[in-house]
Amino acid sequence: MLEGKTVVLGVTGSVAAYKAADIASKLTQNGARVEVVMTDSAQRFVTPLTFRAITNRPPVTSMWDMAGEYSIEHVSLAEAADVILIAPATANTIARLAYGFADDMICSTVLATKVPVIIAPAMNCTMYENAATQENIRKLKDRGVIFVEPETGHLACGTEGKGRLAAADVILGVLRHTLAQGGTLAGKTVVVTAGGTREAVDPVRYLGNRSSGKMGYELALAARDQGAAVKLIATTDLPASAGIEVIRVETAAEMLSAVQSAVKGAYALVMAAAVADYRPVAAATDKIKKGSGEFDLKLESTEDILSAVKGDFIRIGFAAETGDLIANAKKKLAAKNLDLIVANNVTVPGAGFGADTNKVTLLFKDGRVEDLPLMSKREVAERVMGEMAPGE
Repeated sequence: MLEGKTVVLGVTGSVAAYKAADIASKLTQNGARVEVVMTDSAQRFVTPLTFRAITNRPPVTSMWDMAGEYSIEHVSLAEAADVILIAPATANTIARLAYGFADDMICSTVLATKVPVIIAPAMNCTMYENAATQENIRKLKDRGVIFVEPETGHLACGTEGKGRLAAADVILGVLRHTLAQGGTLAGKTVVVTAGGTREAVDPVRYLGNRSSGKMGYELALAARDQGAAVKLIATTDLPASAGIEVIRVETAAEMLSAVQSAVKGAYALVMAAAVADYRPVAAATDKIKKGSGEFDLKLESTEDILSAVKGDFIRIGFAAETGDLIANAKKKLAAKNLDLIVANNVTVPGAGFGADTNKVTLLFKDGRVEDLPLMSKREVAERVMGEMAPGE
């Protein structure tokens, strides 16, 4: 997604300017070419050398070149950029952009570009809530500028309120979502399930499994990064990210209901959740006390979501197995009428529940079988989503 993209990162004179170094680092690590532009005030908080070391690119710090001549670098940056991100953005910079000033490199670059512009404000809460600031934000939004809302918390001035720079991952999520527009899954809705369901035994106990939800979350991110509108139905407390609608559920029955609603008009359903096969026939209304003998718990089958959900969409399932991986996956592929099943050998060291890597085999409806090496869950997700592109 970010590989080969040019991101112009504008850094203004906020105390949060030091956080821009982390943003620049993460962008660079993900393969982006980062061109940093700094205002004079920003250089009082963090040095250009910091960004040069991180990005391997000299930051632009003035409207004038080293010979003292007027520079037209703002035009070349504006033309080269795939996206412009200003983080942090002060109230002053927001006002100057709203009124079309072009007397610093950041403002002139924004005026000279046709690519998306993202602004992440950071300032005192009273300044942020001031009517003038809010009016300037509205003006820029009306022109298509994308804003990343600041967080509420402790501010550098010692007060509490809304004005903290949004977390780097939140900002990068918005940036990735912005760049994904026009991707291979643009205009399509992808429904993803994640995590293990919980079936109540009594008010404090439940039947569950070891699923962390990581694989489902990476699938949602990968679909989003290809331009899809994503509905993530999750049982775990996964972080929100731009372009992903998170629907919280707990039980298999709740997940079935959520999936049936979400798949209406969807392009694909990816069932990565570990749904319980059984639940107690009846949950106790009070905590069950420990006895001296055996305890019998009567169970009944839960709903088979993939079999129950009907519709004309791509159907992808997951099979976590500890033995007879391919044979069991083939049975599930046929029984649930799937287009693709991802067979996951959870006995492989470093793979499976809770890990950041997976060892999977892809089995397709047409009989193809592809055994993949141990990969990060993000790499697996991108591989799976790549199979869903129209025409594939």
